[in-house]
Amino acid sequence: RLYEPGGSFVGTAGKAAGFVRPVLRRVADVARARKFDLLFVQREAMLFGPAVFETLMQRIGRLPMVLDLDDATYVAYNSPTYGRLGSSLKFFGKTDRLIDRAAAVTCGNRFIAEYVERRGARAVVVPTVVDTEVFRPLETPPEDGMTVIGWVGTHSTFPSLEFLFPVLQDLATKHTFRLRVVGTGRDDLDLPGVEAEFPKWSLENEVADFRQIDIGLYPIVESPSASEEWLRGKSGFKAVQYMAVGVPFVMSPVGICAEMGLDGETHISARSEGDWYNALDLLLGDVELRRRMGAAGRRYSLEHFTVEEQADKLAEVFRAAGE
Repeated sequence: RLYEPGGSFVGTAGKAAGFVRPVLRRVADVARARKFDLLFVQREAMLFGPAVFETLMQRIGRLPMVLDLDDATYVAYNSPTYGRLGSSLKFFGKTDRLIDRAAAVTCGNRFIAEYVERRGARAVVVPTVVDTEVFRPLETPPEDGMTVIGWVGTHSTFPSLEFLFPVLQDLATKHTFRLRVVGTGRDDLDLPGVEAEFPKWSLENEVADFRQIDIGLYPIVESPSASEEWLRGKSGFKAVQYMAVGVPFVMSPVGICAEMGLDGETHISARSEGDWYNALDLLLGDVELRRRMGAAGRRYSLEHFTVEEQADKLAEVFRAAGE
């Protein structure tokens, strides 16, 4: 419920009520602090408020802390998820304080690592990965044979997709395809001329959602809630997912995404609306190119984004922090 749209008082109050159980869990963690050898914090212990629980855990348990950052959470922004009130309670300076107190910070990309190092902390790049035994290509193509252009995200990242609506409408006058948009929380998008479906996101269906896509979309566009600095901290997880399931995709070369995969082999980079039109037009008209690009993405995923490799790196960070 925390990631559902809605910034009204009722919506905000309902989301606030959803924090009671997590707070109780964190209180229980503090009570058991002396039983642990190390504190591993993924972003923050609580979405709102200062670093109270992290501080208590460290002091009571006398624990070294490893902080994990896969987004530029040190950049202040107005969240479309939590509304103005929620954003005012985020305590964006909390990330800096956690960085300063951490024995090490695992970073989703080099841009975050550079920020961490400028603050004098130890940074180790550990990209976000998926289990490639679970995220694998679809062996049998769908029976209807219609090409599916797809996107999987949340309502907070949806504004980037809206940038492509005119492009998709133009393409629909030339090609037959279905647009599959997962996770917006909406089913009433105004896209005249484009056959579209809007299933809800669920963890259980996530792999299947990616595998049903023939051409993936990964637009990254600045918005009131996503500044250039914030976007530069994105770790390109959607690209990792597309490549793991062998889906060719078109991506904005923003931040670390400009360095992921092999442009022209695993995906196509696009900046302007014209770039996006040309890239999607090419992929829609060439099934064999899609097959080759998807296979190249799968190979790249197995070579660069395996759980085993990153787990070993993370384990070494833990060992060093605990010494």
